[in-house]
Amino acid sequence: MAAYLTLATFKDLTVMPDAVVDAIEVASPGFIDKQLGIWSRWIDARLTKRYASPFVDPAPDTVKLWLQAIVTFRAFLKRGVDPNDEQMAEIKKDLDQAVAEIKEAATAETGLFELPLTEGGAGAVSKGGPLGYSEQSPYVWMDRQAETGRDEDLAGTGTST
Repeated sequence: MAAYLTLATFKDLTVMPDAVVDAIEVASPGFIDKQLGIWSRWIDARLTKRYASPFVDPAPDTVKLWLQAIVTFRAFLKRGVDPNDEQMAEIKKDLDQAVAEIKEAATAETGLFELPLTEGGAGAVSKGGPLGYSEQSPYVWMDRQAETGRDEDLAGTGTST
């Protein structure tokens, strides 16, 4: 299965400079693509009981953002980070939020994320089905049924109303 992001789309979404992404790809060819694939499957594994994962193309933006946050952190670790870098604390916070949201989406009784449901889909967010409204009395059907019955009776006698 393909990842939910390509390398080019990952570059568009991540806070990593393109030069850093390119440097990682030169040093470890295919690393980011493999991470995108592995973590896409991890997201699927977490969500598959409630949602229709793997998601069809295009995947929901929420899933793409979760994947980007996870792989951005992993890519920075691959490159190497300064433990005193304040930006890494923000990137780690994004990772933690993404993982927490994935867990919440997978286990919440009333899901907060608008993702495609599985066939059973119990408990997940749903837009609902068609709704109807009528000004008619709930007893109009009985009047119509009685009218039809009288018409049928009269039709057999040759008279009409």
